[in-house]
Amino acid sequence: MALRTVKLLLVATLSLFVISFSAPLLAQDTTHAQAKEGEAPKEAKKDEFNAAEVIFGHILDNHEFHFTSWKDESGKEHHVSVPLPIILYSKERGLTAFMSSNFEHGEAAYKGYKIEEEKIVAVKEDGTVEESVKVYDLSLTRNVVQMMIALIVLTWLMVSIANSYKRGEGVTSAPKGKQNLLEPVITFVRDEVAKPNLGHKYEKYLPYLLTTFFFILINNIFGLIPGTANVTGNIAFTVVLGLISFVVIIFSTNKHFWGHIFNPPGVPGFVKPILILVEFLGVFIKPFALIIRLFANMVAGHIIIICLISLIFIFGQMNTFAGWGTTPVAIGFTVFIYMIEVLVAFLQAFIFTNLTAVFIGAAFEGEHHEEAAHH
Repeated sequence: MALRTVKLLLVATLSLFVISFSAPLLAQDTTHAQAKEGEAPKEAKKDEFNAAEVIFGHILDNHEFHFTSWKDESGKEHHVSVPLPIILYSKERGLTAFMSSNFEHGEAAYKGYKIEEEKIVAVKEDGTVEESVKVYDLSLTRNVVQMMIALIVLTWLMVSIANSYKRGEGVTSAPKGKQNLLEPVITFVRDEVAKPNLGHKYEKYLPYLLTTFFFILINNIFGLIPGTANVTGNIAFTVVLGLISFVVIIFSTNKHFWGHIFNPPGVPGFVKPILILVEFLGVFIKPFALIIRLFANMVAGHIIIICLISLIFIFGQMNTFAGWGTTPVAIGFTVFIYMIEVLVAFLQAFIFTNLTAVFIGAAFEGEHHEEAAHH
């Protein structure tokens, strides 16, 4: 009973710590360019290419799926995008819902609201911000929508494959279709991740490991499609995955695990206080490492690809010939990095799942020694 209470306290502690840590990072979904106090904002030229705006516009969250833009002969800008529902609530104005297309890509206000610096704010009739109205944004952003699509795809894949096995396909005959594609991957996760790290308990944790692996993988692959969201490059997404893994790890621990942390065997007495602190911090650092590793790797790859493409337009502004000369080199490197990103999509799903299995296995490691001594 006492051990269970300790586990619950640890889960609550790390949850509060990660949420407080990620609060400023979650601001990446709402704003990335705020002017300094007392300093007038610098307006970039309309025709000037802004690489930072393009990069942040891709890796941050948004209220639409934006694919491309162009200007007609009159100079009017046209956008190819898929608008998403805007759901807002404020005590003064109540619940409001409409489509993001009503904002006209940030150029217009609608129903007393407007997008300013990627954040929806309440405005007065003259268009100025109404500071007294606090807006709660409950909108279905592209990260949320894409994550829901990934969940639907994952559920459909797994349920359809399970139904195929129930009908005897892949049991009395060779697997085919989706079974033939995913069965080697499922077998790999079972034989190379679950069994080596979890031993005889692998079947208990295999559903969670498979769900984690395929959910991350599907979101990684969706993020490589032009115009889509980089969901796994969002700190909120990785924080939730890390917290779930932390809960599973903590509730898999036993007395041997905590005994090795608070009373390390075979260690001199004067070293124990330092080692106890290090080991205890390690309980929280493990899931934190999972969070940062997935987030950083998925963001980095996307930034590199956009930077390479941006070089074409940056050199093109300097000189037309420089722009054309840079194009084949930039495209060549972009294709190369994109192919690597496809590999990284699989690799990061495997690393997150494998490390989760390693940490879970370490949580009940003492049971193996006890069983060996008994035999």
